[in-house]
Amino acid sequence: TLKNQLLTDHGHNPLMKKVFDVYLCFLQKNQSETALKNVFVALRTLIFKFPSTFYEGRADMCSALCYEILKYCNSKLSSIRTEASQLLYFLMRNNFDYTGKKSFVRTHLQVIISVSQLIADVVGIGGTRFQQSLSIINNCANNDRIIKHTTFPSDVKDLTKRIRTVLMATAQMKEHENDPEMLVDLQYSLAKSYASTPELRKTWLDSMARIHVKNGDLSEAAMCYVHVAALVAEYLTRKGMI
Repeated sequence: TLKNQLLTDHGHNPLMKKVFDVYLCFLQKNQSETALKNVFVALRTLIFKFPSTFYEGRADMCSALCYEILKYCNSKLSSIRTEASQLLYFLMRNNFDYTGKKSFVRTHLQVIISVSQLIADVVGIGGTRFQQSLSIINNCANNDRIIKHTTFPSDVKDLTKRIRTVLMATAQMKEHENDPEMLVDLQYSLAKSYASTPELRKTWLDSMARIHVKNGDLSEAAMCYVHVAALVAEYLTRKGMI
């Protein structure tokens, strides 16, 4: 009934925001296994009917959805991990179809950013359960016959490889959590490796700043924020927005 209104401005309108927040609320609150499975099905329908909401314009809704789905990829219940992994794969695949089978850059980027944020927010992320979910996503891509002869399966493999790289770097950081200088060096290396991706570089520079503030190194934290400001300014200049 309200499809035209929901599609206004590529889905970035107050009405769609309210609808999406309801869906998001179901993911953010504890639910039964049965309820969650139904929420995952409903989200597939939402993504399928309103793809521009997630793949055009602002990335905030795609980002929020990736973050919540990835949390369930670390669930203690194997059935929920499987459902969440398949939903994340559907989001990627739908993004690929939306671009005319060229790429799924939007989802790829938001997944990496969400993983980087989850490392700080969720205890145990990156363990065996999460690794199993990454394998499920890879298997979905390898067994999808329709896109077998496209770049999609290798792109999905590249994404899961990048995620594992971030998780390995984080494991190293955990080993050196009582060595502030070594910890920041590892953070810096990770931030530097994403020099070509402003959003990810900003994510890790923000993380470095928080560590410096925690250790009372305020001038170093300020330098991180200066780098972030310069990064944002450079990005906006390239976009012709300033």
